[in-house]
Amino acid sequence: MNQNNEKKKPLYLDYNQPIEKRVDDLISRLSLDEKLTQLINDAEGIERLNIPKYNWWSECLHGVGFAGKATVFPQAIGLAATWNIKLMSKVVNAISDEARAKHHKSFRKNKSKWFRGLTFWSPNINIFRDPRWGRGQETYGEDPYLTSRMGVTFCKGLQGDHTKYLKLVATPKHYAVHSGLESERHRFNAVVGKKDLWETYLPAFKACIQEAKAFSIMGAYNRTNGEACCASNTLLEEILRKKWDFKGYVVSDCGAIADIFRHHKMVETGGEAAAMAINAGCDLFCRSIDPSVKKGKRWQWIKEAVEKGLLTEETVDKSVKRLFTARFLLGMFDPPEMVPYAQIPFEVNDCEEHRALATQAARESIVLLKNEGDFLPLDKNIKSIAVIGPSADGLDVLVGNYHGDPSEYTTFLQGIKNKLGANSDVYYAKGCDLLDKITDGFSEAIEIVKKTDVVIVVLGISAQFESEEGAGQRSEAKGDRIDLNLPKVQEELLKEIHATGKPIILVLTSGSALSVNFAKENIPVILEVWYPGEEGGTALADIIFGDYNPAGRLPVTFYKSIDQVPDFRNYNMEGRTYRYFKGEPLYSFGYGLSFTKFKYSNLKIPNKTKTDKATTLSVDVENIGKYLGDEVIQVYLSKRAISSNAPIRELQGFERITLQVGEKKTVSFTLTPKNLSLFDKNGNQIVKPGKISISIGGCQPGFSKDNNNIIEGSLEIVGDILEIE
Repeated sequence: MNQNNEKKKPLYLDYNQPIEKRVDDLISRLSLDEKLTQLINDAEGIERLNIPKYNWWSECLHGVGFAGKATVFPQAIGLAATWNIKLMSKVVNAISDEARAKHHKSFRKNKSKWFRGLTFWSPNINIFRDPRWGRGQETYGEDPYLTSRMGVTFCKGLQGDHTKYLKLVATPKHYAVHSGLESERHRFNAVVGKKDLWETYLPAFKACIQEAKAFSIMGAYNRTNGEACCASNTLLEEILRKKWDFKGYVVSDCGAIADIFRHHKMVETGGEAAAMAINAGCDLFCRSIDPSVKKGKRWQWIKEAVEKGLLTEETVDKSVKRLFTARFLLGMFDPPEMVPYAQIPFEVNDCEEHRALATQAARESIVLLKNEGDFLPLDKNIKSIAVIGPSADGLDVLVGNYHGDPSEYTTFLQGIKNKLGANSDVYYAKGCDLLDKITDGFSEAIEIVKKTDVVIVVLGISAQFESEEGAGQRSEAKGDRIDLNLPKVQEELLKEIHATGKPIILVLTSGSALSVNFAKENIPVILEVWYPGEEGGTALADIIFGDYNPAGRLPVTFYKSIDQVPDFRNYNMEGRTYRYFKGEPLYSFGYGLSFTKFKYSNLKIPNKTKTDKATTLSVDVENIGKYLGDEVIQVYLSKRAISSNAPIRELQGFERITLQVGEKKTVSFTLTPKNLSLFDKNGNQIVKPGKISISIGGCQPGFSKDNNNIIEGSLEIVGDILEIE
């Protein structure tokens, strides 16, 4: 009887058949209208074929977002500040475990909800080219190489390494040349030259598609060089599918299809916009159908395009096939016992092991910007301490944006109290609001400061001030920032506390650069903690009181003033980021201090290498200080002797290692032709003969005053010019 039933199964339900055949069989059974219902993010179920409805929209930027209780790790910019690929791999494995567990619990209850699927619209790998951009906190910073390494690790961790099934689908976004202004994102045309396009804006996307095999990619709202990104033949067909051999599906950003005719004014109707997008290779629309149309008919624009002859059913089939291929790869049409990822227990969600990992990630993300006179670490036997500031005891400065809900969390104030226990008096005053100009709380704060030994002042901004358009409730620029300063009332509070003469530890919360010029000149200790996740308070206390030695590094340049930054609307990279900025930064990309000291020696670089060969270099790193600690070894290349149009310098390797006091390690890096290449004005990536300068150290060259912390050499490239595909 069972054998007869098995024979009657349609081919698409036979898990022994190749996925391509199963998908083709399923699509052959669908009517045109049924196909169209699958091209929107909340795809309808098809009951007669036992196809459940499915919502494609889920988020996991730094933990599963918008889906109830979940572990909240440091915001993406904080994860980038760890400069630790191995840690990132652990973090994303925990995130993908929680995502799978949440999905299957929801599925078993026959619920298909937003944010409970297996297709995740993360990571954000846009280049943080301008520090005013409100969504920069979602990125891995301003550098294409660091962003690529973090993005590839994230995508691989989401999708897993099974030979048949995907754990989740990763969706790097927003493709491409997207980084503000938020107020103009629905209509802006990013004009960019071929060199900047291929050298800066596309490398991370290329890496995530070709190396990590991300099965999805999200198009951006804006136009790039006149083409709407979600309907761009250049981006979607010529580059993505032909050059990079992308096999997955493209999803629009939410509302981006409507933008094509409403804001970009490229066509006159929704049907024309839908046809333009699908014909160019966009397979899935997010919230792109006119909200005035009744629910259940949100694919009406697509049908209109077919009826008017603007879109063929054959082209629709290509998109539907890509989408169902993803669902089959995720095991959605196979018995759960066949899919190993379906066995992940719900108990992994928000578990103690993941909380401990969130704590470790937060520790590694914190950047020590200043420690005058080795003021830190503090003695835990301190008699009294004041904790002051609007960010000291809140949840919002821990979680940033696109986050889940931690079942437990530790604020900065609570972390300090937990660390000191009953042996010390910890006094707290808010002092002022994050932004409001009211100074009524100053007097209480000053009175507390006067009766304590040390002051920890927690200032900065939150996702209320820098975020996505519409989400930054208190932003003056629809999510973006007007300048890079601390809010004026906070700066005034800091100056009044400084005037008391008490020693100050300044803790900064932000997802972007802060121009803290007064603090750099006058405050002995400065720590950048970003939005450090649910255990940010624990991590901060561990560092302040010496239970952890900080080693985070800046993934962005901290400028002295907004005057050092080019026009926000200009996507040319000249003068932007450490790679092309010629001024003196407040704190440089790659900067970060430690409680201990490291010495670099014995740099070994071959005299020559050929254009088509890889070469290996090595260096000895020794902990010559008094504390166990991590060092982030950074490799920078300068190719300006070969081309004056090359970046001033560019990161091409890094590794985070741990060294005991007195311990020495030899660290090696392999430079491939890709690392040695440069981009010409037409965007061609080539390796040319000539001499390049190489620096290895714990920071970016040109700004270090510690001769032990950096070592330099050179390499001559010989041979014929090599073009890299």
